[in-house]
Amino acid sequence: MRFFLGLILISFAATSAAIVPFINLLYRLKFTRRPQKTRDFLGKRTQIFDRLHRQKAGTPLGAGILLIVLIGIFFAAAFFLSKATGIYITSVFPITGELNVIFFTLFSFGFLGFFDDFKKIFNLEEKGVFGLRLRDKFLFQWLLAFIIAFLLYYQLGISIINIPFWGVLNLGLGYIPLAAFIIVAFTNAFNITDGLDGLACGLLLICLIAFCFLSFQIFDTPLTILTSVWIGVLIAFLYFNVYPARVFLGDTGAMAFGALMAVVGLMLGKIIALAFIGGIFILEVGSSLLQMLSKAWRGKKLFRAAPLHLWLQDRGWEEPKIVMRAWLAQLVLAIFGLWLATF
Repeated sequence: MRFFLGLILISFAATSAAIVPFINLLYRLKFTRRPQKTRDFLGKRTQIFDRLHRQKAGTPLGAGILLIVLIGIFFAAAFFLSKATGIYITSVFPITGELNVIFFTLFSFGFLGFFDDFKKIFNLEEKGVFGLRLRDKFLFQWLLAFIIAFLLYYQLGISIINIPFWGVLNLGLGYIPLAAFIIVAFTNAFNITDGLDGLACGLLLICLIAFCFLSFQIFDTPLTILTSVWIGVLIAFLYFNVYPARVFLGDTGAMAFGALMAVVGLMLGKIIALAFIGGIFILEVGSSLLQMLSKAWRGKKLFRAAPLHLWLQDRGWEEPKIVMRAWLAQLVLAIFGLWLATF
């Protein structure tokens, strides 16, 4: 336990030292959020979103690049340091397989997100360069998710889910499409939720504390190291991301964090518990999905604005109030998810 608490403190201190120079670098590179004229999947303007987020233009975008690199370095260094110092490493799955899944998820989804950030910041889509459309991005997400699902099934041998009050269900090959769906769902859920200062990363921090507890409980050293390092990095970032934010994650961090969050939950084998531990993310993506289906099938909105946090903002709730209430709700859901995970 002492080792993992030390990892949180070290990763927090190192990230705190690195993030201010990185923010200044983003300003110099003009890697900042531009005034947005967003459109939905039908190509219609989303004027409520643009109006409520107008003041965020000019804020540096792309902190996810730094955080992904730091998490990768700290995780690798801490893992090899633990071996060098004689700390006994245990894992539920083959260690090499776990490392392959973790690093592939973090960097593949991070690269996909960076591609999206780059074209948005420099208006490359409007200029006809790198024209990756929403449909294309979604297909790439599914491709990466299926690769990861195959790794989970064939390299780690995961094919079961734990259902509280019932037991273990072996899905066989059916696990692969389910795992891919969960990865894509949480990737987009995190990205959708990352619309208010501190919202998504604060919710993620609560999830990671729960995951760290579960991984420590089952003696999975790689996952405990990963979640410990991630917690420290995220605490340092949140200081600069809470209202009023000095820097944003960008799609680079949002996609990587959403996908890796899902993968950690899958590796812990607690899919039902994951649904509650990440409950606010599910509410956010669920409200957006209902809005999309209503527009497609009924030709009109179900809500005046979606996702949920945007609907609350449009109704007059102040941004910090929405974020604080969401954190509290997530905390209760995470405790309930941890309780379910004990069955």
